[in-house]
Amino acid sequence: MRILPTILPVLAIFFLNSCTQNEEKNTIPKKEREISEDFKSHWFNGKAELTSYTLEQERYGEMRDGYAVLIFVTEDFHLDTQVKANKKTDLTVPILKLNSTKNFLTGIYPYSIMTSTFMPIFVESHPLKISTSIQEWCGQTYAQLNNRNKFEITSHSYFDNEADQNFSLEKTWLEDEFWSLLRIEPAALPTGKITIIPSLEYAKLRHKNIQAEIAEASISEENSLNIYTISYSEIDRTLSIWFQKEAPYVIEKWEEKMGDFTSKASKLKQIQSAYWGKNKRSDESLRDSLFE
Repeated sequence: MRILPTILPVLAIFFLNSCTQNEEKNTIPKKEREISEDFKSHWFNGKAELTSYTLEQERYGEMRDGYAVLIFVTEDFHLDTQVKANKKTDLTVPILKLNSTKNFLTGIYPYSIMTSTFMPIFVESHPLKISTSIQEWCGQTYAQLNNRNKFEITSHSYFDNEADQNFSLEKTWLEDEFWSLLRIEPAALPTGKITIIPSLEYAKLRHKNIQAEIAEASISEENSLNIYTISYSEIDRTLSIWFQKEAPYVIEKWEEKMGDFTSKASKLKQIQSAYWGKNKRSDESLRDSLFE
């Protein structure tokens, strides 16, 4: 499938710098992505895919029970301001948005974590934007990455020595992009020794600098599932994601191993819904159904 003519000039301008830098280490060639009819029928149906997971999350050296939800939905996205567009124009592109949420308790107080990833569908590219926020009763932290000539990072925190930061990083693979890439084109997942910027959630939750790390990435099989595994060389952390071999490549579970602890999530329920319009009291039963 080819991109609509009205979108092509915008994409050409946006990706001009990158097209002359194919030699840049670990970057994705900027070219059109072939999208199947099955993909379009699943993702362009006017609904979002909502999947709930039981969550076992390590925090402060103990395991906590909670829930995670992955919300995938297609939207039109402004290339210049890098926000959701209210309507499609010559200056917007289709993206697959992932809102990933986690909720769990640490003793008396709750944690709420959300990461949003905005991934172009019809062009091979890193996400156009990623943001992560963490709220708990002690305070809140926030980080945002914008994909421009470089990765532009904004970071805020209530913790000492982490306050307000603005800096840029050279482009490389992003851990946060793999969750969306495996839903769009799992064959494009990188393998072997690569550089990756770990998830913004990891950096903010563990008080780490946002920076590229060396890792080994691999794909293996387990019955009807593929397993994508990232093992970092310099930090004691391994992330594994189990997803279906056939489209739409639903994520069944994941594990994050750090030191002596393994945080994990397993799929509980999945529904498709135009959830943004389900905001009445009578719609609360739909939410309840996600966690039955």
